Amino acid sequence: MADFSSALPELEHALAQIEAVVDLDAKRAEIADLGEKVTAPDLWDDPDNAQKLTSRLSGLQGEVDRITGLRDRLDDLVVLVELAEEEGDQDSIDEATSELGKLRSSIAALEVRTLLAGEYDERDAMITIRAEAGGVDAADFAAMLLRMYLRWAERHGYGTEVYDTSYAEEAGIKSATFQVKAPFAYGSLSVEQGTHRLVRISPFDNQGRRQTSFAGVEVLPVTEEADHIDIPEADMRIDVFRSSGPGGQSVNTTDSAVRITHLPTGIVVSCQNEKSQIQNRAAALRVLQSRLLDRARQEREAELNALKGDGGNSWGSQMRSYVLHPYQMVKDLRTEHEVGNPDSVFDGEIDGFIDAGIRWRRTEDADA
Repeated sequence: MADFSSALPELEHALAQIEAVVDLDAKRAEIADLGEKVTAPDLWDDPDNAQKLTSRLSGLQGEVDRITGLRDRLDDLVVLVELAEEEGDQDSIDEATSELGKLRSSIAALEVRTLLAGEYDERDAMITIRAEAGGVDAADFAAMLLRMYLRWAERHGYGTEVYDTSYAEEAGIKSATFQVKAPFAYGSLSVEQGTHRLVRISPFDNQGRRQTSFAGVEVLPVTEEADHIDIPEADMRIDVFRSSGPGGQSVNTTDSAVRITHLPTGIVVSCQNEKSQIQNRAAALRVLQSRLLDRARQEREAELNALKGDGGNSWGSQMRSYVLHPYQMVKDLRTEHEVGNPDSVFDGEIDGFIDAGIRWRRTEDADA
């Protein structure tokens, strides 16, 4: 029982710190306020605001439920350990030992969330995946990464919306842009930004040779009304074209796809996954605003780094390797976190990499 006597107070301390940082009372007060707003009869007269309110309410409630659920589990574990100690029941001891390990993992994962204190960390994430060097293998790899992130979001119950997918000719995708709608989605997924590398026997090579291919992941915070990013019409060139790739009704039949070029910066965004030109234009503008917001953030950071005499960091470059041959391994090159089951990673089990990345980034920021 010595392990429990030291482990339980450690978990109690860690959970109490999380509760203090998160401020459950403030969260519950906001939930009550939002609960009143979402019951207003005219709520859906403004669909965008309604979606924002309901998404915020769902996210807050989920966060509070996670923490209170862990508190209940920890209290139950204390009782279980006391009973097991009194009765010397080996089955209860085994059950308590198993629950202790699960609670450790759950609390450690939640503890990482308290490290997300960046300016935009609480926001939804806008993610773009691009095939880079490696030809058709790179396009296939980009599609694998797209599925990986969508599966990760699905596992957590997070909403997603794909704005644009550019399909490659033979297999895979040239690029895709999608949004993950969840509290702290940007803070969590921002550590995924950079170049990902895949090493495998190419399924597209008749001679069965090993191929190395690359895909880039860009993660941006979704803009909000308070960001005040005004884009003059004169600064944009807007082109419409016919959607390409797989699709159903209204796809490939009209010029509904929209491409926006921001003339001052040369940034180009497109959206073709919505049914109408108006919807695609609105979605493309959201992506453009996110990129301009991130550009402004990078410019501010560059100015600060120049003042500090810091050349900046390179964590946005090559950051993870997925090796399928001659051995099986996925390894983060920054944190050294690795797993030996690439299939599980490609199926969305990337929380270990995200948590390690968040801790690593906090250490890097502290040393800067």
